Amino acid sequence: MMATDRKTLLVIGGTSDIGRATALRYAENGWRIQLAGRDPMALERDAADIRTRTGAEVSVHRIDILETPSFAAFVDSLGHLPDTVACVAGLLGEQPVGERDLNQAALVMRTNYEGPALFLGYLAHLFLERGHGTIIGVSSVAGERGRASNYIYGSAKAGLTAFLSGLRQRLSKTPVRVVTVKPGFVRTRMTSGMKLPGPLTAEPVEVAAAIYRADMKGNDIVYVRPVWRLIMAIIRSIPEPVFKKTRI
Repeated sequence: MMATDRKTLLVIGGTSDIGRATALRYAENGWRIQLAGRDPMALERDAADIRTRTGAEVSVHRIDILETPSFAAFVDSLGHLPDTVACVAGLLGEQPVGERDLNQAALVMRTNYEGPALFLGYLAHLFLERGHGTIIGVSSVAGERGRASNYIYGSAKAGLTAFLSGLRQRLSKTPVRVVTVKPGFVRTRMTSGMKLPGPLTAEPVEVAAAIYRADMKGNDIVYVRPVWRLIMAIIRSIPEPVFKKTRI
């Protein structure tokens, strides 16, 4: 057993590629896992795989991140508060569809911003009452500047990034930590079929490793591949008249 002494990780979005990889990474280091998502059967399959691979204690919990009134009952069902929560829930959506379909746009916005922000804010209150905890939100470099190709998704991630930043500042003098993780491109089922640039594209296990390191080291903002910090600094610096003419 590692120095974690049987700490507990809660993964929101546990059946996603990043969620499963993150749960496995923590389990390999001796943590108990609370795997949460909308599909109990898929969660149980993933939980069984993690148990087999690591011998870790893995429990399964249903949550829909858009069902805000259910949050209190969900947390009660966990049995005990986790030491760390990693929220990797998200929905890429299709920009052209969202431009025409308000319901689709709302679903993308709520899944990537409203639900995660409200849930993590709720847990922050409980962590404060207890006296410790780590909140990890997976946002995106897409939230650093709106682009024509994905501004619906990007705007939602921008909201999550801003929320996590404000929450981190609010809690900076407390034992509760807030971490923002920005993966960039990741090779997952969500991006299947997209042409991704190899040198800039991470694997789910790479994101999981970055999340775990950030938790252990106490980082605030993490770019999974550091080159994204430079890339986004350049993109943010482009004057708006010029930016409007680009196809970035």
